[in-house]
Amino acid sequence: MAKRFKSAEIVADAEGRQYHVGLKPGDVAPRILMCGDPARARRVASYFDKAREPILCREFVTITGTYKKLPITVIATGMGPDNTEIAFVELSQITKNPTFIRIGSSGALKKGIELGDLVVSTGAVRMENTSTAFVCEGYPAVAHHEVVLSLLEAAKAKKFPFHAGLTATAPGFYGAQGRRVPGFPPRDPEIPAKLDQMNVANLEMESSCLFTLATLSGARAGAVCAIYANRHANKFIDSDTKDEAERRCIETGLAAFEVLEKIDKAKGRAAHWVPSMGI
Repeated sequence: MAKRFKSAEIVADAEGRQYHVGLKPGDVAPRILMCGDPARARRVASYFDKAREPILCREFVTITGTYKKLPITVIATGMGPDNTEIAFVELSQITKNPTFIRIGSSGALKKGIELGDLVVSTGAVRMENTSTAFVCEGYPAVAHHEVVLSLLEAAKAKKFPFHAGLTATAPGFYGAQGRRVPGFPPRDPEIPAKLDQMNVANLEMESSCLFTLATLSGARAGAVCAIYANRHANKFIDSDTKDEAERRCIETGLAAFEVLEKIDKAKGRAAHWVPSMGI
């Protein structure tokens, strides 16, 4: 007969400080921007009216502050669905009713999406298997409709070039995305073409895990990604365009929280916001 082990399910200290992200209750605002790059997190914090000192733990960098009087946290998780899982689970233990927005980078799969454009994800193809440790393979990875609409409204108001559609989430950058690299032939080099045939807009490494865990836990989540690569043209973004694209992505994520604040006030105690409620 197999032994049943009794152990701590969530590793935290006496203050509730989470083991991997190094955060405790009170360190994190209910509005959370997630990105991979620690440098991007610091650039987000440069928009804050006031910001606390960064909290550094392993590869995670977290900065909490206020943006136009809204308490907001930005956390850099590093790349991949596994890091996203750790951050999401641990942040959820110390934050009440959080809303997550990923501000990331991605590669375009559909023609007509140009370098520097933004893609707002409506849902994601779960090519990663981190999320399947929680749900079955057929479980959908969908962004919350209020976050999607807020991101679209923010991008439109700022007159940034943007698209909305499905995102594919791969567990890696090279083989998992069908890249042909000398010495490392991918098992399926036709991944981008196959996803394009399925009308998938872009390809990245985090969103489907984020959306799945958010739906599972009842949190709101969405994602906006800047386009750094065009897989049709086999082109990668130059440094000047990259900086501008990142700026658009950051500003769209921040502005979306402003829209969400209006949505939340308009719906009051109602479970869901609908357009007739106004904002």
